Amino acid sequence: MSHSHGHGHSHSAGSTRGRLAIAFVVTTLVLIIGVIGAWITGSLALLVDAAHMLTDAGGLLVALIAATLTLRPASGQRTWGWLRAEVLAAGAQATVLLGVGGFALVEGVRRWQDPPEIAGPELLIFGAIGLAGNLVSLLVLLSGRNASLNMRAAFLEVLNDALGSVAVIVSAVVITTTGWTRADAVAGIVIALLIIPRAFVILKEAGSVLLETAPKGLDVEAVRGHMERKDGVLDVHDLHATRIDTRTVVVTAHVVVEPQRFHDGTAPQILDDLQECLTEHWGIPVDHATIQLEPPEHQRHEPELNH
Repeated sequence: MSHSHGHGHSHSAGSTRGRLAIAFVVTTLVLIIGVIGAWITGSLALLVDAAHMLTDAGGLLVALIAATLTLRPASGQRTWGWLRAEVLAAGAQATVLLGVGGFALVEGVRRWQDPPEIAGPELLIFGAIGLAGNLVSLLVLLSGRNASLNMRAAFLEVLNDALGSVAVIVSAVVITTTGWTRADAVAGIVIALLIIPRAFVILKEAGSVLLETAPKGLDVEAVRGHMERKDGVLDVHDLHATRIDTRTVVVTAHVVVEPQRFHDGTAPQILDDLQECLTEHWGIPVDHATIQLEPPEHQRHEPELNH
């Protein structure tokens, strides 16, 4: 016996695609300008920021593709459709960001020891252009940043770009006014330190979904105890709570009920009570809840591992 709710994600996914497409175009334009600026000025901070924007442009493209794939309907082979594509995309973006952050740290230390000549005024101009582009992308993504892990990863990448552009501008001002070229190396290292922690956060959440960890804030043992206190329920086992993507929560459970409930017609009421317990008492949107009602003697037919 089961009960489920519909997805209702198509409208939000379509809106997500539009935001990602605009952010991708803007970021790509800023990336091209940044590469030109890094070549002209010789700045590590601008080079790292451009490399960061390269991964962001790639990440936004992957996020756009993933958002498109999630709109595809389920099939006999892919019963959940392509919902998990957004989690894979977010994990890929975070992995690349870690690589960029590591490169920036190593190159920043090298340039601290042997600082090159930096064209400060030109660096300031390119930093300001980069920041303006980043702010446009941030405004586009702002309202939809919590729609999915994919969107959150994209938003954080662009936010890091904006902070990186601020670091470039600060280093440009310092170099122009004082001539202290090591400011560029410091800015590059600061950008790396902004990138790495956020990349780990996204990787952790993507891994949590892929490993089918229970949704954050849901105590599975507490859920089990609450279900077992329902009238007519003797035991709850093989209880699992996982996510297909960042929005779609799935709960499955085997529920042992009093034998007479199958004969007096009250088993459906128990199912309704359990569904209400999952969706209303715990305050977590359960898109799909599958509950198997069984008599006590059925447990001997199940593997020991389920109990």
